[in-house]
Amino acid sequence: MGEYDSELSKIVAELNRAAPSQKMAPGAVRGPQSTDSLDKVLQQAAGRNASDILLVAGATVMLRVTGNLTTVAGPPLDSEDVRSLVLPLLEAHQAEELHRNKTVDFGFYREGLGRFRVNIHHQRGTLAACIRLLPSKIPTLESLHLPSHLAKLADKRQGMVLLTGPTGCGKSSTLAALIDIVNTRRAAHVVTIEDPVEYQHTNRSAVIEQIEVGRDTPDFAVTLRSIMRQSPDVILVGEMRDAETMATALTAAETGHLVLSTLHTNDTIQCVSRILDTFPSSNQPQIRQQVSLALLAVIAQQLVPGVDGTTRWPATEIMVASDAVRALIRKGDDHQLRSQISVGKADGMITMEQSLVELVRAGRIDRETAFAHCYRTDDLQRYLA
Repeated sequence: MGEYDSELSKIVAELNRAAPSQKMAPGAVRGPQSTDSLDKVLQQAAGRNASDILLVAGATVMLRVTGNLTTVAGPPLDSEDVRSLVLPLLEAHQAEELHRNKTVDFGFYREGLGRFRVNIHHQRGTLAACIRLLPSKIPTLESLHLPSHLAKLADKRQGMVLLTGPTGCGKSSTLAALIDIVNTRRAAHVVTIEDPVEYQHTNRSAVIEQIEVGRDTPDFAVTLRSIMRQSPDVILVGEMRDAETMATALTAAETGHLVLSTLHTNDTIQCVSRILDTFPSSNQPQIRQQVSLALLAVIAQQLVPGVDGTTRWPATEIMVASDAVRALIRKGDDHQLRSQISVGKADGMITMEQSLVELVRAGRIDRETAFAHCYRTDDLQRYLA
């Protein structure tokens, strides 16, 4: 670890020594040296198995390793350091978006280093960035330590599968694993809409088109309407952000398409209310009916620190749309869904507390960690007893 700290300290020191005496123009960059410096940061982060790099003026380069933020020893970055590191990444349309919206998301590739997802934004009048390191290989459910029975969802010809959980919990990786199963098992036309594209799929049994918001299309809703006329079998929507996208995705799931997407909620049950709350109250009875018919499963996941301090294990809550679950959603008895999940093991269901208990009993996490990540302490205590 000291070796990496020393190397990153040298990189920052080089940037500081190269700082120009005059302030750079808004669109200016320092040239090849800045690109080389960023590549060195990326290389060192990969060597330490970091998931994210934070570049913020006034702080040193920071890495997130196994979920924990680590401050790298060395001089802090200044505002020009950050600008020189991240501005060379921008294409013209991305620079325009950053200027217009004060933030931009995109992906980029470095030969020999792999793919990265970056968010550049403003804070305290200066640029800042978070760079996510993306695995070079498409993950499998096994490599992600997820239940193998989830593979059955990729075999479905119609319906909606939703992934939910906090940022950085592995939703994109799980979706990529499911798409890869489709790609392996059947001749299907798969279309993804992502912002940005994270995992690049190679056609095998399936033909896969990957559409990037900002580069290939202006937004999710416009593209999703267009995709419906492109004869897709499987549609992946990176995130359902608005009512129009949700309504179109639900219609697609009802009309012979397998739809995979994500939402930001804490657990599986909140997904139902999250979808409904997006629509006016007058439309909610119809949307509730559509959800009850279209839904296949909701998977809530989080990554939990292991006992060894270096590994993180996925804890999952899985709600499968059994006949009983569909009936509860249709009637508006959402408060009864949790009890249905807790007794639905035969259908592949599990609560977050039951999943955490399995990890404790397998010796992968300790009890304190389980309590720190559970939704309902009383349920976890009862299962552990």
